Amino acid sequence: MTHLAGKRPELVAIGISTGGPNALQFLLAELPENLNLPVVIVQHMPPGFTGALASRLDESCALHVKEAQDLEPLMPNVVYLAPGGRQMKVERIDDSIVLRITDDPAENHCKPSVDYLFRSVAESFPARAIGIIMTGMGNDGALGTRTLRQTGCITIAQDMGSCVVFGMPKEAIQLGAIDIIVPLNKIAEEICKRVFQ
Repeated sequence: MTHLAGKRPELVAIGISTGGPNALQFLLAELPENLNLPVVIVQHMPPGFTGALASRLDESCALHVKEAQDLEPLMPNVVYLAPGGRQMKVERIDDSIVLRITDDPAENHCKPSVDYLFRSVAESFPARAIGIIMTGMGNDGALGTRTLRQTGCITIAQDMGSCVVFGMPKEAIQLGAIDIIVPLNKIAEEICKRVFQ
């Protein structure tokens, strides 16, 4: 399968857990203000913490970072963080793409769940997204990453040496779901390579 069919991606989707806040702060600070596509993130967190994390990340990067809201349209150069304790997916409504924040059940004991988000990205952005699985415990995101790759999206995993916990990337790698494995300090470069090709 030809990933992205040689065309510019339209979305970046990130799944991350243990060690995530610091890793996200590093990664997002490396992305340019003219990225010109939206970024959606599931960081495993309980209710009440993601708003503060979004504010902290917003202060340290060129892109605007916010906690996602239901029915919010996806905008370029904005990073949307799934609210803790809720599920987040992307959905096509008429000619626009919006975020849906739901109380659907946990998956892989996670709410928000990476698999839940990535499935919706695969459906709405086939061969038009970059899926990234980063540091974290467990296997949330492995199946969703495989679905992304099967629909022609590029998939990237953070390498073992730069992860706090290698569980989530390792599970996705073992499923054959990953195109590229790189350390944390190379992920932004891999994104930009495809966005500005």
